Amino acid sequence: MIYLLYNAKSKNGCNPELQKKLEEKYGIEEKKDVIELDYKEFIKTLKKTDKVILTGGDGTLHHFANYVDGIDLPCNFYFYSSGTGNDFLNDMKDKVEDDLILLNDVVKNLPTVIINDKKYKFIDGVGFGIDGYCCEVGDEKQAKSTKPVNYASIAIKGLLFHYKRPNAKVTVDGVTKEYKKVWLAPTMKGKYYGGGMIIAPDQDRFNSERLVTNVVMHKAGKLHTLMVFSKIFKGEHIKHKKMVDVRVGKHVIVEFSRPTALQIDGETVKGVLKYEVVID
Repeated sequence: MIYLLYNAKSKNGCNPELQKKLEEKYGIEEKKDVIELDYKEFIKTLKKTDKVILTGGDGTLHHFANYVDGIDLPCNFYFYSSGTGNDFLNDMKDKVEDDLILLNDVVKNLPTVIINDKKYKFIDGVGFGIDGYCCEVGDEKQAKSTKPVNYASIAIKGLLFHYKRPNAKVTVDGVTKEYKKVWLAPTMKGKYYGGGMIIAPDQDRFNSERLVTNVVMHKAGKLHTLMVFSKIFKGEHIKHKKMVDVRVGKHVIVEFSRPTALQIDGETVKGVLKYEVVID
């Protein structure tokens, strides 16, 4: 049996034309909406010869990874990217076969982020700072309009006018550094976030030690930051070492001096003072 899992809340994932295309391309025999799906019960019904295709964006994939955490997948699960940001797809281009990415190994041993005593697995990264602010403002715009959200515009306006920079204390594997006027402080499993920004260009999601990368952009003035910010799309921002600090490790704690929005694989959490990333 070949199943298609789609997200009814995703504009692209539940598109009838896309579903028809996937049905014809892969011989889909049954479709299920992940919003109503009990993954544990569904997985119990699967056989080794079955095939499951999940379609949606990074948010859909984030929820899938958390639902199946700790569960042995009995057959092959694949991802067909139909989102708008597609950071996971960008990071996995060399793993794509027939427009599909095999998920079975990808969703194993993911890092955990702890926020307000709640634990989440993440597949791309955790963004804290202006990146979280952009997601917060983007969510507000989506709630009021059906027009596509221009996150680049939100980022530029936030950088120049609206985003108020906190101070931060960042601890990586027991070594603590303090930063003034922090623009962003993400911790990454993959290279990409924010719809194509190569925020951690040297991060390898398959590295044998399961290390993650923390990036802090801080202190510089607005115009200088705007210039460097544009270089994130090529991963060249890390050359500016006076304002960009990159550290790699297994245990990361980021504490801000005031509550700030945070995003996990594009999913927004408001009013956060601290997050902690651990490798279980």
